[in-house]
Amino acid sequence: METAAPARSIGILDGMVIEERPVRPAARPGAGRKLVSGLLIAAVVPFAVLTGLRLVGYDGNTYTIAALALTPYAGIATLVLGVLALVLRRWWTAVVALVLTCTIASMVLPRAFANEQKALDGKHVRVLASNMLGGGADPARIVGYVKEHQVDVLSLTELTPEAITALDRAGLFQVLPYHVLHPAEWASGSGLVSKYPLTPLKLSGDSDYKQPSASVDLGDGVRVEVVAVHPSAPMWDRHEWVAEAKDLPYADAEHDIRILAGDFNASLDHALFRELLTRGYVDAADELGKALEGTWTNGIAPPVAIDHVLADKRTAIADFKVLETPGSDHDAVYAEIVLPGK
Repeated sequence: METAAPARSIGILDGMVIEERPVRPAARPGAGRKLVSGLLIAAVVPFAVLTGLRLVGYDGNTYTIAALALTPYAGIATLVLGVLALVLRRWWTAVVALVLTCTIASMVLPRAFANEQKALDGKHVRVLASNMLGGGADPARIVGYVKEHQVDVLSLTELTPEAITALDRAGLFQVLPYHVLHPAEWASGSGLVSKYPLTPLKLSGDSDYKQPSASVDLGDGVRVEVVAVHPSAPMWDRHEWVAEAKDLPYADAEHDIRILAGDFNASLDHALFRELLTRGYVDAADELGKALEGTWTNGIAPPVAIDHVLADKRTAIADFKVLETPGSDHDAVYAEIVLPGK
């Protein structure tokens, strides 16, 4: 602790002792401002890196993959930092933060606006996808959604043997009698359940999470092909996440209409997911301006949109909803897809 030097007597005036006290040195001007500037710059740098990765289309490692899922929230954070920098007159820091805000907004905000849909007169296919969190999702709620939305095809991930029993008791197989099921303990099981007859297919490569696929016979010679999607989570195995997503099929005129539905463990801010869209698909939520609504949270991270229904780009999207699912950390996603007429 710094103490003042003792006073030194320098004379006597009218019987009073006159003392000289040393002046304590003042703090360096601007030291506090430099500290604040340094903290602001340190806060902006990670968002600059994140924005750069998003712009160049590089998902990176496990940590940057997780961070990219939070890109919409990064736009809010950089706006706050930019305003704070303006208030503190840190002009260059403010400029950088607000440029990042505008850049992120240009990538994210279009998801809040619907695209014009083609006028098609074919059959409507109603698809519901639900990650059951190791079979823990409320079966009655899932069956309720199936009935309420007149679901034709249900994609289930993290499907356990016990969950199948619970869904059966809740009446699922009375409403949707056809199924291709691959149950497994905890997170590895998946299945497709349908109102219409199913023919099992193999449209994706080998997967730890058993991504089953099937042809759905809608009648009148109309068929669609559906995959229950659930690639490995990137925080557990980034390489498997990439490999299993890249094994998902293309949609093109050589095949029946294809639909991918499930937990993709990826959002529109991941280059891997955007590459899937270039294979002939549209994201149902994005088409209707609802792609900013989160579908998963672990209770710590804010909700992010990693559950999707991707439809063949030859179709149109009539409806999309995110449906709260008690017992799971994922909300279910529902889409009504209009097929081209014959």
